[in-house]
Amino acid sequence: MQADYVIVGAGSAGCVLANRLTEDPDTRVILLEAGGKDWNPYIHIPAGYIKLLDHPTLTWGFKADKKSGLNGREIPYPRGRVLGGSSSINGLIYVRSQPEDYDHWSQLGNRGWGAKDVFPYFRKAENWDGPADDVHAKGGPLFTSLTRDQPELCKAAVEAGQEMGWEYREDLNDLPHRLGDHIGWVQQTRGGRFRASAARSYLRPAMNRPNFKVVTNAMAHRLILDGKRAVGIEFSRGGVMQRADAAAEVIVSAGAIGSPHILQLSGIGDPDHLGRIGVDVQHELRGVGKNFQDHFIVRVQADVKDIATLNERSRGIRFAGELMKYALQGRGLLTYAASLVAASVKVLPESATPDVQALFSSGSFAPGPKRQLDTKPGMTAGVWQMRPESRGYVEARSPNPCEQPTINPNYLAEERDRRTVIASIRLARDWFNSPALKRYVIAENVPGADVQSDDELLHYARQYGTTVFHATCSCRMGPDSMSVVDDRLRVHGMEGLRVIDASVMPAVTSTNTNAPTIMIAEKGAAMLKEDARSR
Repeated sequence: MQADYVIVGAGSAGCVLANRLTEDPDTRVILLEAGGKDWNPYIHIPAGYIKLLDHPTLTWGFKADKKSGLNGREIPYPRGRVLGGSSSINGLIYVRSQPEDYDHWSQLGNRGWGAKDVFPYFRKAENWDGPADDVHAKGGPLFTSLTRDQPELCKAAVEAGQEMGWEYREDLNDLPHRLGDHIGWVQQTRGGRFRASAARSYLRPAMNRPNFKVVTNAMAHRLILDGKRAVGIEFSRGGVMQRADAAAEVIVSAGAIGSPHILQLSGIGDPDHLGRIGVDVQHELRGVGKNFQDHFIVRVQADVKDIATLNERSRGIRFAGELMKYALQGRGLLTYAASLVAASVKVLPESATPDVQALFSSGSFAPGPKRQLDTKPGMTAGVWQMRPESRGYVEARSPNPCEQPTINPNYLAEERDRRTVIASIRLARDWFNSPALKRYVIAENVPGADVQSDDELLHYARQYGTTVFHATCSCRMGPDSMSVVDDRLRVHGMEGLRVIDASVMPAVTSTNTNAPTIMIAEKGAAMLKEDARSR
């Protein structure tokens, strides 16, 4: 099969690119996805994400390496393997991040990636459920919405944040430069009752275009190279090897795990690493798989009294009522994102802007490895460092594309990161002890009142902390020798080859990464169209 563009990966970025490129009826596109169609109903019910993070067929089943800094634990590392990719299994939080993040990208030598440059692409993507204004736009493919159901315990959390001195922000995506500590209600990638995955938002409207072909259950093996030019992809489907040839460009959009893995299997990467796994070097590019970043979350939980929580509402007759509310009104807990309230707060004196994200939930998890709500009323604050300094790596283990690569986020390797996680746990405790929340608290159950010293808090973080699912930066954009793509997302030293997804971030954004990934793909699609016109 042949097209002008072959895209590997139908995740957040791949769906955006496929839609935008096929807007031109003369441009032929093939989109390859290792997973299947997004038919599972849990994908489309917003709160269904809790059933998907360890799903045996809708995720890759990855685990982070036992040397990731978590006391030898191999934590689950969920990545979507289905149309829509991780946007089909994530917690639906829509936040664009602090403008300073993008200015930092630009300062690293990436022209056209400052805050004022990327803002129009957030708006281009958006179909806001409120009136259009200077921040939000209507008419784009991606449904975004306010949190309209506001549980009493979440309202108390907002009040407690204000008691802490955090500014209440009506819109957490209206963030001026140099904004201090603040709190507000999160926005969601949701349209009506249903999740607005990239597959629903971007792929479905393009599926019937005659210039577009989607191939599911297509496992990419390697790029097909003609010297220093990418000319196609070799993939297997149903045990049969096939190829897709690209007349113009190959675009790798397999995410921060999949994209470096495919490049490495194709002989593009660090010669020392490729030699160890028996892959012939086709193009030396030492930064492939390096600079890997993720946000690391630690939770503080408390048992509560005298107020309703998700724990009770998710069981028995109350849950039956929630099902009716969802079916008849499109409201209630089945429409909830992973969190309804978010705060951005500075915990280190040397930080210029907020350095910790704190998410609040009017529920808590039961003890044990599974994400299951507790049977008794509870609340949770999940905190993570916005700009971790620790860097890890993604490395193929062998030439076999079906073998999971080594995934090592290298959590808490840097001293500043360790100080931040300790301070963030103390911050969550202070939040719970503010009058608006304290009146409901029975006792902290995680990590517990006996965990107090810095060493004890750090040990707790290593023993129980986990990923926020924000894998990024493993094919980072930049002009230096350890970057992988330039500021037009072209792979350095190659022709006809780009990487366009979260892996190209030069540094992880402060908050959730789905909205920035869609922005990157919108901007990348515009670049592809510009370059096609100039050829």
